[in-house]
Amino acid sequence: MEMKMAENYWYANLKKEVEESIRNIPDFPKEGIQFKDITPLFKNVSTFEKLMSYYSTSLAKKGINKIVCVDARGFIFGSVLASKMGIPFVIARKEGKLPAKTISHTYSLEYGEATLEIHMDDIKSTDNVLIVDDLLATGGTIDAVVNLVQKLGGTVHGCWFLIELSFLEGRSKIVKNVSNYDVKFYSLLDY
Repeated sequence: MEMKMAENYWYANLKKEVEESIRNIPDFPKEGIQFKDITPLFKNVSTFEKLMSYYSTSLAKKGINKIVCVDARGFIFGSVLASKMGIPFVIARKEGKLPAKTISHTYSLEYGEATLEIHMDDIKSTDNVLIVDDLLATGGTIDAVVNLVQKLGGTVHGCWFLIELSFLEGRSKIVKNVSNYDVKFYSLLDY
């Protein structure tokens, strides 16, 4: 019981430290939006290290053998997690940015469409994948990555985000399209 209380206390302090490292930018990129700027977190070496160590340790027990990082801020978190966990990471990039043969998925945005790609040889049927990005909003980008991983035969264990905007209900979009219906979500902050 005492160990669980100590862990909860430590987690609450980590959450507070990370939250204090995030800058709120009103009316960016357009009026009415409160942008959560994560870049100050990267200057806070101690807090960033605690964050990555916490998640790499807790996720190491989940049977994940590959991390897919989403272009572009997901690369930062995903590559560090993969390195700390000793597993490979794959990058999901915007269309036309990967040099070898790719598989792609086009999805709708608020104002138009976007396409993400993964190298065809990056995901195997034996892969239990964690998808990593900095933010979960409406779920469109992550849903596209889920689609790509599953088309290549991988299993989506879960999705990791630093921040989740739960009022936009992005999780529900992802859950509808994950073939194993038991996808896990890991997010530190919720706005």
